[in-house]
Amino acid sequence: MGLNGTYEKELAFQADRRRATVEFIKIVSDLWYDKSIELVLFRNQLIDRNVSEILNLHEYAGEFVQKPISIFDSVEIAQAILVLDMPPSKLDIGKLTYEFHLEDETYSNATAFVAAKLKDAKKNKAIEPKDVVLYGFGRIGRLVARELMTKTGKGSQLRLRAIVTRGTIDKTVLEKRASLLRNDSVHGDFSGTVTADVKNNVLIINGTTVNIISANAPEDIDYTKYGIKNALVIDNTGAFRDDKALKRHLKSKGVDKILLTAPGKGVPNIVHGVNHLEYNPDKVHIFSAASCTTNAITPVLKVMEDAFGVISGHLETIHAYTNDQNLVDNFHGKYRRGRAAALNMVITETGAGQAVTKALPSFEGKLTSNAIRVPVPNGSLAILNLELDKETSIEGINTVIKKHALEGNLVEQIKYEMNDELVSSDIVGCSAPAIYDSKATIVRTDGKNAILYIWYDNEYGYSHQVIRLAKYIAKVRRFTYY
Repeated sequence: MGLNGTYEKELAFQADRRRATVEFIKIVSDLWYDKSIELVLFRNQLIDRNVSEILNLHEYAGEFVQKPISIFDSVEIAQAILVLDMPPSKLDIGKLTYEFHLEDETYSNATAFVAAKLKDAKKNKAIEPKDVVLYGFGRIGRLVARELMTKTGKGSQLRLRAIVTRGTIDKTVLEKRASLLRNDSVHGDFSGTVTADVKNNVLIINGTTVNIISANAPEDIDYTKYGIKNALVIDNTGAFRDDKALKRHLKSKGVDKILLTAPGKGVPNIVHGVNHLEYNPDKVHIFSAASCTTNAITPVLKVMEDAFGVISGHLETIHAYTNDQNLVDNFHGKYRRGRAAALNMVITETGAGQAVTKALPSFEGKLTSNAIRVPVPNGSLAILNLELDKETSIEGINTVIKKHALEGNLVEQIKYEMNDELVSSDIVGCSAPAIYDSKATIVRTDGKNAILYIWYDNEYGYSHQVIRLAKYIAKVRRFTYY
């Protein structure tokens, strides 16, 4: 076959792949909107993805498990899921496809394989949807709102019903709130629609009404006036940080649970995937989702502690600048943070090293920590310098962390990154709170010291951890297969 013939054959194959991807996208949508079944590909979201994005995710998946995973395989598995009688679920089609390759001699067809793998789905109890109130509408609040509204589906899990802000709500304010939700300088435009209804003080997001409530104190609000009952309040203001202050939310009519999007005092600090099961939401009413840095390092530290034992260590976080720094040089209550954030690297403190102990008590007294704020608006890096109890190697660490990124309780928390050209802007938009840079790991020649590099989207990845914890608190977690 000549060069032209080869090229024509490549074009035909690419056309077939793209047609299959269009069919796959339709099945993903049908499963989501008709059955509340969410498909992911090695924890990567598939809802509202275009053809090229789906194909790129398949390339990553194939490299990740070191076995070809084609779009044609995914279509076959997705079709098998579509014909099954399944309750609301979240299924990793990458894992299913990979396992189908390994076990294809055991099953006569994809439907029989999927039915066997997902046989426990029907044992799950029915889910009661949970009303959600966002108390505050800053960086994390808006990202959580985006994700909740994008994933509303049939409304079988978390339902965003209201957003609470301070100050008067008039046409200008409402339009500005809507604009900040629509457009984001870091994360791009919202993929849905946002309309301000000034007459009723609401935002219409993707055709669904979200009340905008003005209040200066949590206890002043009667949510039942808005048809909201037994709500989960996600407090992202940063104004209420301890048990006493957060309990003020529980004095509001219509509130059942509280989730703080910052480290909290006197309340359970949770890194979802690590210690959330230690607290029963039937008995505990106030939770903290800890910090973005704590969520980034704790899953990896747990893996290292379990596999090799950690004697001691130091955390240095290279963190994007945040709103608590000054845009230009000016007075600031904390040392160094008064200097222009976008022009300087600023050494400052972080409590993440100590905060890890709230999720992993075995690290008490083992970690020191510090932070350097750098001139990027988002995307951070945690460097862990660990003294280990057991000897190991770069390959040994990479193998262990890759295993946890592929299966087990931390698949949503750890992304195993294989790109040796990775930079901070590449990780913006990643839903995993910890992105392990396998190409950057360093191990001392005696095998007893390791330096690990953990990237994290300190806004988007953390927001997903908040939502994961919110689903646990609200008891709306579906059957999952990872």
